[in-house]
Amino acid sequence: MKIPTGKKIYFASDNHLGAPTIEASRPREKKFVAWLDEVKHDAAAIFLLGDLFDFWFEYKTVIPKGFTRTLGKLAEIADSGIPIHYFVGNHDLWMNGYFEDELGIPVYHKPKEFKLGNKDFFIGHGDGLGPGDKGYKRMKKVFKSPFFNWLFRWGHPDIGMRIAQYFSVKNKLISGDDDAKFLGEDIEWLAIYSKKKLQERHRDYFVFGHRHLPLEIQLNENSKYINLGDWIQYFTYGEFDGEDFKLKEY
Repeated sequence: MKIPTGKKIYFASDNHLGAPTIEASRPREKKFVAWLDEVKHDAAAIFLLGDLFDFWFEYKTVIPKGFTRTLGKLAEIADSGIPIHYFVGNHDLWMNGYFEDELGIPVYHKPKEFKLGNKDFFIGHGDGLGPGDKGYKRMKKVFKSPFFNWLFRWGHPDIGMRIAQYFSVKNKLISGDDDAKFLGEDIEWLAIYSKKKLQERHRDYFVFGHRHLPLEIQLNENSKYINLGDWIQYFTYGEFDGEDFKLKEY
């Protein structure tokens, strides 16, 4: 992707809108929408790296109630011609066409490589990668199973949403909150994963969310691992101008 002069590429993740309730998260949603409204003026592209919502499940004709401000702003930006790329997280992995069909936003269920300017990026939410995150790896097998999806989809949406939102907020195994502390560079599991990927070939930047921590770790002389933090405690985002990647706070 070519980055025009004066333009930038922006990255954000882990808003968890709807937690602990839609009403309680609304000030955070308004802050995020204000950020989107600012960055659209010089954005060449926007990457959202998952867990925008604390829970999201698409039935055939039903999506979760709320988040009108966010969805409307994303539609406005996408309609203006600015590409938005969405990576599902562990809270919103049940996306099934709504973003693509209604908002024109491509959705990725696995990490993906991008050439941005003259730099090579490896981008994803970050859940289930590397040697850690064992609890979620076990849970993901259940969440992704055809039987679980069939069972959940054929229940009444009001009941299903209520149950899922309860567990999403209350169960730290699902939310990953217990992992939201720095482990040290030598045992930071997404850094370990990134170093292993570097054995295949060079990438300039590995950019992930999921950890809820703003992190910058130099992997070698020419490669860096970035974690974007969150929009709950840190309100951090990534900004790439074609040469340098910076973590900033809004």
